[in-house]
Amino acid sequence: MEPPDLHGRTGLRHSRCTPTPGQLGSNPGAGDHADSREVRNDDRRLTTPEDFLDSSRSGRVSAATPIISRVRRTRIGRLTGLVVISALILGFAACSSGQQSPPATTDWSAAPVTGQDGLRSLAVSTADGFALHTASGDKAFIPGMNLGSTTPTHQPGELAVTAEDYRRWFVQMGDLGIRAVRIYTIHPPAFYTELLSYNQTHPTTPLYLVHGVYIPDEGYIKNSGTLYDTVTDEGFSAELADASKAVRGRLDRAPQPGRSSGRWRADVSPWLMSWIIGVEWDPVATKRTNTVDADAPGVNGRFFTSTADASSTERWIAKHMDELATLEAGQNQSVPIAFANWPTVDPLTHPDEPLQSEDLVGVDANHVQPTKAWPGGTFASYHAYPYYPDFLRHETALAQTTWNGRADPYAGYLQALKAHHAPMPVMVTEVGVPSSLGSAHGGTNGRDQGGHSELAAMQIDADLMRLIKDQGLAGAFLFSWTDEWFKLTWNTMEHQLPADRRQLWHDALTNEQYFGVIATDPGRVPDAASETSPPTGPLAYLLVDADASYLHIDATLRRPEAGMVSIDVDTLPGGGADYRVELDLTAGTGQVFVRRELDPVRLDVPAKDYAAPGQAWLPYRLITNRALVAKGQNLEPEFHDVGALISGDWESTSPGYNSLATWRIVDHNGQRTVRLRLPWALLGVADPSSRTALGTGVPAQPVSIDELGLRFSSDGQTFDTSYSWPTWNYIGYTERPKPGQHLLRDAYRDLAP
Repeated sequence: MEPPDLHGRTGLRHSRCTPTPGQLGSNPGAGDHADSREVRNDDRRLTTPEDFLDSSRSGRVSAATPIISRVRRTRIGRLTGLVVISALILGFAACSSGQQSPPATTDWSAAPVTGQDGLRSLAVSTADGFALHTASGDKAFIPGMNLGSTTPTHQPGELAVTAEDYRRWFVQMGDLGIRAVRIYTIHPPAFYTELLSYNQTHPTTPLYLVHGVYIPDEGYIKNSGTLYDTVTDEGFSAELADASKAVRGRLDRAPQPGRSSGRWRADVSPWLMSWIIGVEWDPVATKRTNTVDADAPGVNGRFFTSTADASSTERWIAKHMDELATLEAGQNQSVPIAFANWPTVDPLTHPDEPLQSEDLVGVDANHVQPTKAWPGGTFASYHAYPYYPDFLRHETALAQTTWNGRADPYAGYLQALKAHHAPMPVMVTEVGVPSSLGSAHGGTNGRDQGGHSELAAMQIDADLMRLIKDQGLAGAFLFSWTDEWFKLTWNTMEHQLPADRRQLWHDALTNEQYFGVIATDPGRVPDAASETSPPTGPLAYLLVDADASYLHIDATLRRPEAGMVSIDVDTLPGGGADYRVELDLTAGTGQVFVRRELDPVRLDVPAKDYAAPGQAWLPYRLITNRALVAKGQNLEPEFHDVGALISGDWESTSPGYNSLATWRIVDHNGQRTVRLRLPWALLGVADPSSRTALGTGVPAQPVSIDELGLRFSSDGQTFDTSYSWPTWNYIGYTERPKPGQHLLRDAYRDLAP
């Protein structure tokens, strides 16, 4: 899932900081709370409000010093804020990594084997299976973690991760029992320096490295080119050479947009477990390469060859795998080299797949073979998730496989991959589910692409790793370490304008931004709080505030016995309400509605109107599947009612924490306060950082706004006000482990004892 996938397919023992077994339950939101708290505190964090106002005023983006997120100024929460800050500090002290990590019982020290050819192999992948050579014996199953290359408010090409970030993350990974980390591209020198330092200080529990190599120029996809285009082909060769040097601390690279630069001087090759090169192959560009370059010569390299039935895409991959093997052999090293793949271009046939592009062409690892001169071997690597493509739900044969006592099509799919590639080992090198409010697709057995609480997502992730092991595969790598703000997905990307500012805010409706094991919670917008005490009307007090994900509202009712509250939101200038929030305080339910002309579904399926006729107001929904035809049957479109607000406590320090909660009632000293946090997108804000709203039309026109008009109604009374907030080009954030870390820790340590 690096880089972002436009179609949206893209381990801790129990401690006093984790949920009790009774809190897990069957309700995905029940008992959600964090295991530990870590406040971000480095030289890129908030300092004063002035540092983060619009660059049109300052002419720059501040690189600021840290402060802890501002305490909300509420009449009912002044003391609570101090308690929360204290809890953060005490929780961090009590739940620090040093206290959580028990001594390892198994020695995972590297124990490479040198063959008669003089090549040193830390790991091999052969017909006998995968084997990582360690001091305590060969490890045949590797549960790992994917690590991205950026931090909130940055694009991935900015490679903004610091040495302090890597240093902290590696310790946290070790505490979880993770034994392998996978990266997708050449990281800055600090990654290798900190990995070397960590492994030297943790010799019996090191982090092994699975190194990826991107194709630097993917212009061939948009430009109707092929993989054999000179810029693409030669650029990939050069990147492979640089990656081989970076691993050994022998690379010097000048600054260049989108690529890491500097001087690499740390040699981490003693812990290099394997290479996985390439990307999730675009089906149309792959088919075009196979057609246009059908006469491309076969590969008969010293270390890798293409088979007689290899496609031109597979021959191109074989050529570059042989190039990398040649570079590595020159350093007397041989480890498994594989290439990235995904179900969209797997080599299997899926006649029940309703979308042609998802079964258009295949790329087969069986057609790229190592020679006897390459002891490291190869394996089949897949980014395989349980919710996409649709053949997972419609292919009858896949449901014949059971796991944990029930039919499991995802397990059936993994069995099909294993059977096809046998005896070559297979690894799932990306898997997981996101803990987002929004969802982009329904999955099998409840493993949807979003809509999970943080606790539920961690439980599913732990289960998926165990499932993969039980199918006899060689590895499972969770995606991903941290939540990533820059990500996009098919059913929200047209709602985010301007697109080049997407990384500056954290959209709760975009599932791709919430795959992390570590949450990246946005800080409050400086000087954004606005409070008033209306002399008459339904409200006795109102506080409105903002962060990079939500509009926060605390509304204290003049009549505590009121049963209904509604909020009309005038987002676009003029014309009255555009969005409406209705809360039934008695029933404990809430719903967001959108004016028909602004229904965001129109942007995702412009060829067809899915809205019910005659309705001026519609529930705010995300479409998760278009109307399709499968097995000759017409399938109705599917939706996720993300506007159905969930009542609960979203304070991560609370024992009743529910990461999906968006409203609740607080009774205090005879007063009743309705507290909401409304995702910006639910109010039609396309980019809060620049105060841009989603206009009408297809595609939607961006509309610059100065404020939101708010009308509060209850018991026949109304109160009108407006709210504005400062714009920003940078905003602070905090990191925290998502609840359920003990589930992941147990899984990692069971699977990698």
